Amino acid sequence: MAKLPSVTAKELISALESIGFQTVRQKGSHVRMHHTDGRTVTIPVHTRQVIGKGLLLKILRDAELTKEELIELLQ
Repeated sequence: MAKLPSVTAKELISALESIGFQTVRQKGSHVRMHHTDGRTVTIPVHTRQVIGKGLLLKILRDAELTKEELIELLQ
């Protein structure tokens, strides 16, 4: 099993956009992204801060991605 990478919100948003997610709205420090097949994720955007492991796992579940798929998107 792959180790969960440390990513910032900017890196994660960029990776999700590459697979078809689009930013729907931003309210405060939270960005809501939506995919045409109905998947929706919310990402907290705090400058230069790494997203916590638990929250990253929740975002991956919402986006229906595995750790391995995320690692591939980040490369």
